[in-house]
Amino acid sequence: MNNLKLSRELTSDLQLQSDDETIRFAALDIERNRLFFASSSNFVYTTQIPSSSNDGAWEKTSLSLAAASIDLEPGDFITSFEYLMEKEALIMGTSRGLLLLYNLENNLTEIVGQVEGGVKCISPSPDGDLLGVVTGFCQILVMTHDWDVLYEMALEDLSEDVDVSDPSCSPNYSLESPISWRGDGKYFATMSMGKSTSSLQKKIKVWERDSGALHSVSESKSFMGSVLEWMPSGAKIAAVYDCKSENKCPSIVFFERNGLERSSFTVDEEMDTTIEFMKWNCNSDLLAAVTRCERYDSLKIWFFSNYHWYLKQEIRYSREDGIRFMWDPTKPLQLICWTLGGQITFFNFIWVTAVVNNSIALVLDGPQIFITALALSLLPPPMYLFSLRFPSAIRDIAFCSKTSKNYLAASLSNSCLCVVELPQFETWEELEGKEFRVEASYSESAVGSFIHLTWLDSHVLLGISRSGFRNSGGLPETTPGKNGLLGYYLQEIELLCSEDHVPGLLTCSGWHAKVSNHVFLEEPVIGIVPNPARSFSAFVQFDSGKVFEYVSKFCITGGAPAPRLQINKKLRFSSSCPWMYVVSVGDSGSSPLLFGLDENSRLHVNGRILCNNCSSFSLYSNFDDQEMTYLILATKQDLLFIVEIGDVFHEQLEVKYEKFMPVTRKKNEEEKRNYINIWEKGAKVIGVLHGDEAAVILQTTRGNLECIYPRKLVLASIVNALNQQRFKDALLMVRRHRIDFNVIVDHCGWEAFLQLAPEFVRQVNNLTHITEFVCSIKNENIMNTLYKNYISLPCLKEVKVVETRTVGISESSSKISSVLLAIRKALEEQVVESPARELCILTTLARSDPPALEDALKRIKIIREMELLGTEDPRKTSYPSAEEALKHLLWLSDSDAVYESALGLYDLNLAAIVALNSQRDPKEFLPFLQELECMPPLLMQYNIDLKLQRYENALRHIVLAGDAHYADCMNLMKNNPGLFPMGLQLITDHGKRQQVLEAWGDHLSNMKCFEDAAATYLCCGNLEKALKAYRACGNWSGVLTVAGLIRQGKEELMQLAYELFEELQALGKPGEAAKIALEYCGDVNGGISLLVTARDWEEALRVAFMHRRDDLISEVKNASLECAHMLIGEYEEGLEKVGKYLARYLAVRQRRLLLAAKLKSDEQSIDEVDYDTVSEASSNFSGMSAYTKGTRKGSAASVSSAASSKARGTRRQHNRGKIRAGSPGEEMALVEHMKGMALTAGTKHELKSLIVSLVMLSKEDIARKLQRTAEHLQLLQIAAVKLAEDAMSSDIIDEQAHSLERYVQKIRKDMQHSGDFSWRSKVLI
Repeated sequence: MNNLKLSRELTSDLQLQSDDETIRFAALDIERNRLFFASSSNFVYTTQIPSSSNDGAWEKTSLSLAAASIDLEPGDFITSFEYLMEKEALIMGTSRGLLLLYNLENNLTEIVGQVEGGVKCISPSPDGDLLGVVTGFCQILVMTHDWDVLYEMALEDLSEDVDVSDPSCSPNYSLESPISWRGDGKYFATMSMGKSTSSLQKKIKVWERDSGALHSVSESKSFMGSVLEWMPSGAKIAAVYDCKSENKCPSIVFFERNGLERSSFTVDEEMDTTIEFMKWNCNSDLLAAVTRCERYDSLKIWFFSNYHWYLKQEIRYSREDGIRFMWDPTKPLQLICWTLGGQITFFNFIWVTAVVNNSIALVLDGPQIFITALALSLLPPPMYLFSLRFPSAIRDIAFCSKTSKNYLAASLSNSCLCVVELPQFETWEELEGKEFRVEASYSESAVGSFIHLTWLDSHVLLGISRSGFRNSGGLPETTPGKNGLLGYYLQEIELLCSEDHVPGLLTCSGWHAKVSNHVFLEEPVIGIVPNPARSFSAFVQFDSGKVFEYVSKFCITGGAPAPRLQINKKLRFSSSCPWMYVVSVGDSGSSPLLFGLDENSRLHVNGRILCNNCSSFSLYSNFDDQEMTYLILATKQDLLFIVEIGDVFHEQLEVKYEKFMPVTRKKNEEEKRNYINIWEKGAKVIGVLHGDEAAVILQTTRGNLECIYPRKLVLASIVNALNQQRFKDALLMVRRHRIDFNVIVDHCGWEAFLQLAPEFVRQVNNLTHITEFVCSIKNENIMNTLYKNYISLPCLKEVKVVETRTVGISESSSKISSVLLAIRKALEEQVVESPARELCILTTLARSDPPALEDALKRIKIIREMELLGTEDPRKTSYPSAEEALKHLLWLSDSDAVYESALGLYDLNLAAIVALNSQRDPKEFLPFLQELECMPPLLMQYNIDLKLQRYENALRHIVLAGDAHYADCMNLMKNNPGLFPMGLQLITDHGKRQQVLEAWGDHLSNMKCFEDAAATYLCCGNLEKALKAYRACGNWSGVLTVAGLIRQGKEELMQLAYELFEELQALGKPGEAAKIALEYCGDVNGGISLLVTARDWEEALRVAFMHRRDDLISEVKNASLECAHMLIGEYEEGLEKVGKYLARYLAVRQRRLLLAAKLKSDEQSIDEVDYDTVSEASSNFSGMSAYTKGTRKGSAASVSSAASSKARGTRRQHNRGKIRAGSPGEEMALVEHMKGMALTAGTKHELKSLIVSLVMLSKEDIARKLQRTAEHLQLLQIAAVKLAEDAMSSDIIDEQAHSLERYVQKIRKDMQHSGDFSWRSKVLI
C-alpha cells in the first residue's frame, strides 16, 4: 500500500556539435559513474553521473564536455552502442558491419570485426563474458570478449527460397534491442518474424547460452515492434501485443521461459498508441515503458502487487523529444532519461506510504485513486471502498483534514490541478463501490506539474514545480528561472469552489485555482510538510538537509506579513531525508518535532540521529486532538519499537532501547524486551489506527496487509479512556485485546476506583460484562507487576482517594472485598431488579476474599421462602429461581465450601438442597442430616460446629447445653487448648473452673511451658504440680518459694537446696549455685569458689570480707590477678590479629578492584554478544577467582547426587568460621572475623567487676594495664570494621584515607563519651 513519488529531478543539456544532431544511443559505466552518448553525427559524448555532492553544480550549467568523433566512411553510421566493463571501452556497430572498440583513455578506435549485412544490435551478456550480435541479414553471432565466434544461427524462420543477401531483406536499424538476456546469462530471448515475410505475426524464441540451441518458441502473435525485455530475476519475459485489429489499446504480456503466456494487462491509452521502448529496473519490481500517443510521448512506470499492475508514475514529453531512458544498474529507483535534443534528466523515486494521518489509504493507479478508510475495513489493494477517476495519470497528491472536512488535491501528468472535497468520515460507508469522476480546476495561468504538494490550509496549497524543461508541463520552455537559469519554483495557490458542498457527497468540480505567490529556488527541494504549530506555514527541505520555513501572506505576525522563506536553524538534518514528518509537542503545541528518514536508513529528529537502522516509521496518537504520543519504528532487523514521544528528548534513549538492535536475553528477562519481532522479513510500517483502535498496519513484501495491536499502545489507549472516565470503551478494549481486567481498577489505585464504581456500572450497563469483570478481580496490582514494563502514565489528577469509612470498609479490607462491595452497592443502586442483576450480585459475594458464601446463601434462602409461600408477589419476577441461583453459586464456588456454609446456617433443608445440586451421593449426607434433625437444637448446632471446625461456636453451644454435657466440654477444650481462656469466661461454677485451670496447666506442662504452667497451677491451688513445673524450668527461687508455701520441714528444705545446688552446677550456672550454697546450705568456701568461677569478683570479695576469712580473701585476690594477666595476654594477641586481618583485607580488596577494572575495560570493547554465554563465563571465572564473590558452575553440578550435596553441606558446616586464603568469600570472612572480636556486654560487665576488685585489692597498676589493653583492643576493632566497610563501598583504595591510625583517632574522638566505653574506670584512664 505504497505510492511511487518523485523525490528529486536533475536536468541538464548536452552541447551538441550542430543543430540537426540528435542523440541516438546511451551507455553507462557504473564503476566510474560515467554516462556515454552516441549521436547521429557519429560523435561520442561523455559526462559524469551527478552525486549528492555535486547535484547543484551539475544542474546549473549545460554539459559541455569534449566530444570525440568516430571516423567512419561516408554514409556509414552507428547502429549499436554498448560499454564493455571488462575492456573498459565502448563497443559500437555500424550500418556497414564494422565492430569498433573505442578506448576512452587514449581516444583510439580499433576495428575488431566485420559482419555481412551490417550490425543491427549488440547485446553483452550480464556477466560480460559473451557478446550477442544481430546482423542485418537476421543472423545471430555469439562471440567471446576475445572476438572468437562460438556459434551462429538464423534469427528469422524464412522460407528456403528466400536469399538473406537479397536487397529486399535490407536491414531495419530500429533502436530496440531484439536480444534480451536473462539475469544470470544462461538464456537469451529474441523476437523473430514468421516464415511469411508479409505476415505481422511474430514469435519469441529462447536460446541456450552454452550451445546456442533453441530452448523454446512461443506461439505466433501480433507483437508490436521488437520490444522485448527479460526480467532480471528471470521470472517473466515482457513483450507488447498490438491489439488494433480488436480496436483495443496495446497490452503488455508476460511469457515464461518455456514460451507459454502467463499474464497481461492493458496500457489504458488510445487505440493508436504504440510502445516504443520497455525496461525493468534492477530489482525486477518496476517496469517502465515509453508510449507514443497522437499528442505526446510519455514515460510510464508500472508496479505489480496482489495480482494487479498499478500505473504509479507518468511523465509526459512532446513527440519531437524522442524520449529514451535506462534504469540505473545498482539503484532500483533511479531512472536516467534523455531526449533527441540532448536534454538529460535523472529521476530519483521513493516509495511513500499511501496511508495518511487519519488512517485513510489513497492508492494511486494511473488516473485513479483507490480510497479506503482503514478504520472501517482493512482492505488491501486493489480492493477499495470507493475510487476517484481523474482526467489523466496522477503524479502527486496532498490530503488535508480540517474541522471534520477532508480535502484532496492531485497534480496530474497533463499539468492540471484537481481538487476534491470529501464528505465527513461518518458517511463513507454509503460510498462503498462507487466511482467519482473529478474535473480539473480552472486557472487563468498554467500551474504546471508539481513534484511536491501540500496543504497550508483548507483552501491554500503549496507546491514545488520545475521551470524551463520540456517535461515541466505548465511552465513554458522559454520561461527559465531567475538569471536565466533552470530550477525549482515554490508556488502558493489559492483555491475557491463555485459549487455549494452537499453533505454526504463529493465536490469534484467547480474549483478555481489562482497562483498568489511564487518564489524561485536555486537548489533542489527534497520535500515539504505543513507546520502544525503555525497556520499557513510549511517546512521546506533542500538538498543536504537544510530546512527553511515558508510563511504565507495569510499568516500575520505582529500586524505585518512575515518573511516568505526563512531558514530554521533549530530544525535541520545532517543529510537529505526524502521521508519527512513533523509533529507538534509541548503543552501548547508550539514546539515542532521534525522527523526525517534518509536513504541510509538513519532516522533524524531535530538535527540529531535517533536510529541508524530504521526501515520505516509512523506516529500514533491516542488522543482525539491528534496530538502524537508514540513513535512507531521498524528496523532493518525486522524489529518493531514503540517509543514514547517524550523519550525522544531523552539523552539516554539509545541505552533505554538498546540502540534499536536485537538483544539476546535470558528466559526470565524476556518480559523486559521492549521490541516486537516482525514475523515476516521485509515488512514495513505503512500506517496506524489512532485512538482506541491502537493498531499498527504492516505490509509484507507479498503485498498483503497485517494489523497488529502492540501491548504498549493498547494499554496506553485503555489508560487514556480510563483517565477520561470512558469506562465502557475501556472495558470493551480490555475484552477485545484480552487485557487483565484489573487494569481498570489499578490504573490509579483501587481506593480511587471505589468512588467511581457507580459511574462504572452506569456506563457499562451490561451485566454479563460486569460479571466477567467481577470474576477477574485479584489482589495483585498488575500495573506494578504484569504491565510495569509497558506503561507509566500518571493517574487521574482530579480523582481523590476516598476514605474507607465513607463506604463502610475497614482499613484492613482487601482490594477484592472492597471493590466487589462497591460494585455490589452500585448494582443495587443503579440497576433495576432483574434475575441477571441478582446473579451478578451473587457473583460479587462468591468472588469476595474470603468468599461471602453465607450471605449468598441467605439471599437464596429468601428466594426459596418466596417460592414456598406461593403468593403472587410481583417481586418474584425480579429474581431467578432458587435452583438457578444455587447452581450459579455452585458454578462459581467450591461445592464443598457451599455445602459447609449451608450447614453453618443450621438450615438442614438448605444443606440438603445444596448437596443434591452439587451431585453428592445421598448415602453420604442423608444419614448425617437425619441424625442432626433428631438432635436438640443446641446439640445439633454443636455437632455442626464440630464438623465445620468452628470450635468456639461449638464450645458456646455445648456450655449452653447444660451440666450433662460437661465432659464433652472438657474434652473439647483439651483437644483444642486455645479454647481454655474462652472456657474460663463461659463457665461460672468455681469447682469446674478449678478443673479447667488444672487441665490447662497440664497442657502447658506437656508443651514445655513450665513457667506458665506453674502460674496456672498456683491459680487452681495445686502447689505440688507448681513446684514440679518451677523445678522443670530451672527456676530455683520459685521452687524454694513454693516449698515454703507447702511448709516443708527444715531437713526436706535443706535436701531440696542441695539438689538444686547440684543441678545448677551441672547446668553451668555457678553464680546462681553460689547463692544457694551461701543462703541455704551455709557453704562459704563452695560459694566463694563458685563466684570466682562465675567471675563475679566484687560479690566474691564482699562475701569473703563479710565472713572475715583471710584465706578466702587471698584466694579471691590470687584468682583475680591470674584472670587479669590472662585477659591482658588475650587482648594483646587480639590486637595483633586485628592488624593482620585488616592488612590482608585491604590487599585482597585492592587486587579485586584492579581485576574488576580490567574485566570492565574488556567488556566495553565487545558489542552485540551472547549475554547468556558471557554471564556463564563470568560466573565460572568468579568462582575461580580469589578476589571476587560468586559460585562456580560446571557440568558436575548438574549431575551431583543427593549424597554428595549432603557431604558438601557437612563440610561447609565444618569449615564455617575459617578463613580460606584465595577463596571467593575471603573478604567477607575477614570482615566477619573482625566483627566477631568485639567486646560483648557480658565481657564488659565482667571486665568492669574485675577492674574494681583489683583496685580494692590495691592492684591499681594491673587494673590500669588491663583497662588500657582492653580499651585499645575495642578502639582498634571498631576502627578496623569501620575502615573495612568504607573500603567495601568504595571503588578506590586510598592509602592515606584508608589508614588504621586515622580511623582510630576518629573513633576515639567520636566515641569518647559513648556508652560502649562505660565499663572503664575514669580514675584509670
